[in-house]
Amino acid sequence: MTPHNIVSHEEWVEARKDFLVREKEFNRMRDELSAARRELPWERVEKDYVFEGPGGKASLADLFDGRGQLIVYHFMFGPDWPEGCPSCSLLADHYAPATVHLGQRDVSMVTISNAPLEKIETFRTRMGWDINWLSSLGNDFNRDYHVSFTPEEQQSQDVYYNYQMGSFPMTEAPGISVFAIGEDGAVYHTYSSYARGLDMFLGVYHLLDIVPKGRDEDGLPFPMGWVRHHDRYGQS
Repeated sequence: MTPHNIVSHEEWVEARKDFLVREKEFNRMRDELSAARRELPWERVEKDYVFEGPGGKASLADLFDGRGQLIVYHFMFGPDWPEGCPSCSLLADHYAPATVHLGQRDVSMVTISNAPLEKIETFRTRMGWDINWLSSLGNDFNRDYHVSFTPEEQQSQDVYYNYQMGSFPMTEAPGISVFAIGEDGAVYHTYSSYARGLDMFLGVYHLLDIVPKGRDEDGLPFPMGWVRHHDRYGQS
């Protein structure tokens, strides 16, 4: 841990008040950014995606479940993977309890992966999540929203992710996408975010950010190298 100055209570309060000014500036900027995000243009979803869910086949429009807005979390879980991604699982630990509250604000939220439904259901049950999780295996959804890549793309480091070409270490990537029902009844894509854009949905990171050691990820092979499935902490 980096050494810190030890000061009197009065000096501590003054330093904290100075930093509070910066925190308030950040909050105002975040509010402005959120407002600008809501003003982004929409694009109409032209394809008829069909997903496999616990209740059978479902279209993208079906996933709104009678509401006007839909959040899709693109969970990393490939067709041949034995289980879902630990980092995506950390994020699901945050949003799974929130879906009931989102429903009160005209928002449905679902999870979609490229794995077979049977594997998804087995893993979902193991993790104890009461979420609507569907399989996109066999349709273009993951490809169109740039969270699944061919092995050739991944190996050649020729992957389009987070709106740029580059490399990615796996054939599946995380992301979040938002859709809305327009006044014409059509489905529109309003927003997608990837990579560090998902950071804002990880409450555990924001809690770690307020303690002296912070995220304490220096020296790890990759930033989230400490993360495990929540039923595997304490195991070697």
